[in-house]
Amino acid sequence: MSDLFDDPREGENAPEFSVSELSGAIKKVIEGNFGHVRIRAEIGRVSFPRSGHVYLDLKDDKSVIAGVMWKGVASKLPMRPEEGMEVVATGRITTFGGQSKYQIVIESMKPAGVGALMAMLEKRKAQLSAEGLFDASRKKPLPTLPEVIGVVTSPSGAVIRDILHRLRDRFPRKVLIWPVAVQGEKCAPEVTRGIEGFNKMTPGGALPRPDLIIVARGGGSVEDLWGFNEESVVRAAAASDIPLISAVGHETDTTLIDFASDRRAPTPTAAAELAVPVRLEMLAWVDEQGARMTRALEQGVTQRGQRLQDLARALPRAEVLLETPRQRLDRAGEALPRALRTTVDTRRLKLTEKAAGLRPNNLRRMIDGKRSEYGRRADRLSVQPIKRDIERKVERLLAISHRFKSAADVQLTAWNSKLEGLERLRQTLGYEATLERGYAVVWDGDQVVTNSKDAAKAKDLEIQFADGRHSVLGDTAPKPAPKAAKKPAKSKPSAPDQGSLF
Repeated sequence: MSDLFDDPREGENAPEFSVSELSGAIKKVIEGNFGHVRIRAEIGRVSFPRSGHVYLDLKDDKSVIAGVMWKGVASKLPMRPEEGMEVVATGRITTFGGQSKYQIVIESMKPAGVGALMAMLEKRKAQLSAEGLFDASRKKPLPTLPEVIGVVTSPSGAVIRDILHRLRDRFPRKVLIWPVAVQGEKCAPEVTRGIEGFNKMTPGGALPRPDLIIVARGGGSVEDLWGFNEESVVRAAAASDIPLISAVGHETDTTLIDFASDRRAPTPTAAAELAVPVRLEMLAWVDEQGARMTRALEQGVTQRGQRLQDLARALPRAEVLLETPRQRLDRAGEALPRALRTTVDTRRLKLTEKAAGLRPNNLRRMIDGKRSEYGRRADRLSVQPIKRDIERKVERLLAISHRFKSAADVQLTAWNSKLEGLERLRQTLGYEATLERGYAVVWDGDQVVTNSKDAAKAKDLEIQFADGRHSVLGDTAPKPAPKAAKKPAKSKPSAPDQGSLF
């Protein structure tokens, strides 16, 4: 490399390098002088392309250095890099000739102390809280006795054994386990898929949908529990339609999923205790409630029996209540024969009076009277009076028709006179009458020419006299005057050297 930059011999021109040669030389110098370095800085701009690599800026208050983290390293990070996070990055300094810049290839990165993680945690908590994900109104009540419990945790840890043991002691239930990684890069996406997967199950299907979900993990450092602080996990917990219990870490550990869940348990064992009641305690409670119900029924029956006896003592005896109605019945029975005889005598008297009025002489007089009345009414309904009435009405109708015809003739005569007057007025005011006095109208097609300027521009002029039209250009034969609407004249080819009338 030293030969590349040696001074040219005296009298010779300076050596020429290609861009790639110069860039490669600079790369060797930088990588030779700076091996692996460790940088404490704040993350600036962060980019996550589809390739899986991470591009970011590391900065302090004066300078910025570009950084790149390959996909394999990025997948092993305990947390997702975010702008504003203070980190300690380890890597090697190199150059990128394609953009003429130097950069650090990061091989490992971790937060610069717990304080940086907590600051980022508080920032994320405030953001999600502002969206309403932690509101108490979103919390759902836990089922009293779930049939199926879904547990999102590691299948090989002590947590699942503690939960199963506690459920077996308190009230055995069906348990579905969704195996996930509980720390590291895979923790957040797998826990999110577990919560969403339980919610997507069909109730009553071949694999029953859980009535309750427990997300559990044992204790650990802030870095170990960081997967349960990721935004995707928090949003999945808040959006769960199934009630969810968060049991992450020990009692002193707090993660963001605790705020989004419906209930928080200090330990996984406590989550199992929240999920189901104690079977023996519930049986004892049921027995106690049954005994209380039996006592309540017995007491109610006793009280109502005593009340019935009290009311019965206040009621009079049936014999006393029936004495008066019995006397009334006896008196009515004694009076009934007399009332029947009196009614029969009264009806017989009325029948006799009616029969006297129906003797033959009386009937004959009644019939004669009715016949006379019917005769008088028949005379009033004779045909002659009706015919005379019809004739009078016909004469009246003919007189009215004659009057209508006379009035119509007078009206038509008046309208004809008015139309004739209007026609004479139209002929007097129309331009055809003016043509009779020696005037003429100049036409250009269907347009009237009123000045010499328009006449000079016209291609086909016609002059209308009282007895017809005369073409200035072309045929000189007179044309009959138009009767009503002005029809556009057909264009004719102009003759050469014809000249203009004006």
